[in-house]
Amino acid sequence: MSLLLLGAGLVLWFWGTWPLLEQGSYLSKLHKLSVSDTLGSGLILLGLLLRIPRQWPLLALALLGLVVWNTIFGYVLARCSQPGELKR
Repeated sequence: MSLLLLGAGLVLWFWGTWPLLEQGSYLSKLHKLSVSDTLGSGLILLGLLLRIPRQWPLLALALLGLVVWNTIFGYVLARCSQPGELKR
């Protein structure tokens, strides 16, 4: 099961990288990359958790940090890309 999760995580990493070579908007490419990277990294961390369960506090912290950081980073990028009015 551990190897299956690790392999699925690697597949998601490469699957998310492929749209960078296609035509389309920059934000669409970045969204696909960040979603697949987050899911792939999460699967890899779960695979490592099955392989080395005594390290669960460190792996759980890494998974939590990954999910929170990627969510906040995606929100910031989306907010910064919106043309808006300056408030004074």
